[in-house]
Order: sequence, then C-alpha cells, then structure tokens
Amino acid sequence: MGGVSGRSRRAEMFVTAGPDGRLDAPATGDERAMLAGFLGAQRATLVLKCAELEHVALSRRAVGPSTLSLLGLVRHLADVERRWFRCVLAGQDAPPRFSSPARPDGDFEGAVPDRDVVASAWEAWREEVAFADRFVAAAPGLDVVGEDGWRGTVSLRWVLIHLVEEYARHNGHADLLRERIDGARGL
Repeated sequence: MGGVSGRSRRAEMFVTAGPDGRLDAPATGDERAMLAGFLGAQRATLVLKCAELEHVALSRRAVGPSTLSLLGLVRHLADVERRWFRCVLAGQDAPPRFSSPARPDGDFEGAVPDRDVVASAWEAWREEVAFADRFVAAAPGLDVVGEDGWRGTVSLRWVLIHLVEEYARHNGHADLLRERIDGARGL
C-alpha cells in the first residue's frame, strides 16, 4: 500500500479522479501560451505539493544540515519570480523579499514554523506570480528583453524557459520533502 491514500502509483497520489488541470497547456500553436501554460503547471505543482500541510510541516527541513523545506521553496520562488519579472524584465527596483546580501539564504533560513511566516510567504508568492502573469500577457512579444548582471541581455522567452526549469527542479525537491513529511507521493 503506498502513501497516505492507499494508492500505489506515484501518478495517482495527489491527483483526484478526472483530468489533471495542470496538463492543460496547449501542445500546438502560440508559443507564449505554451510557455505560460507550462510555467502555470509547474506553479500549480508547487501548490499541490504544499496542500493541506500546517505551518510546522511546511517548515520541516529535509535533513540536517540542509535548510531546504517546502516553505523555503515558496519563499525562494517568490524571490525568483520577483527578480526575473520585476527587476530584470520590468526594470523595477524591487529588492528580494526574503534574502539579502547580508542574508543570501534568508529565503530558506527564515522559513520557520510560524503561521504568520507561512501566510506572508504565500501572499508574496501569489503577488509575484500575479505580476509575472500580467507582464507576460501585456508584453508585445517574447523577444522583449531586460538586462541581468548574471546573464546579460535576456528575453522574456528565455525567462519563461528558465522559470519552467527552476520550478521543475524545485518541484523534484518538493516531491521528496512531501514524501518525507507524510508519505504522500505523486506527480
């Protein structure tokens, strides 16, 4: 018997009966819609991996001495969204919400078992995702560019691809974290 639900296949663990809405990204046609759809699916996967967990479970570390936790991932990805969409592409002066030069790992280190910290992290993440979605929808095309100190000139297309990769990598971490917390497994 697998996981908390009694289901045995990983693909069955989180998704209820019926189609998985995370897979609704178009498979043909408009490139922007495809990229936004894939990013949306990765974001929805993060939310799914964190679903129905209390603040203590969300902040549980993977293994010592790692500071990796589901809550840390939410905080980290809020900062990632903020950096690429607000700072690089929109040119805003928007410092990270959870890390700083003095605390470069503040996104993970500050992921403590406190209800207010959890609420703040989700609020920040939702705000950054909403900004990013508005930016993508309003952009005249995928060749809109911004300047980044790390990569140089980057296009909206590159940022969308990079964010899909970033979420996919961290969703792999989230899979393992969630399974360690309560045995729940799934895609």
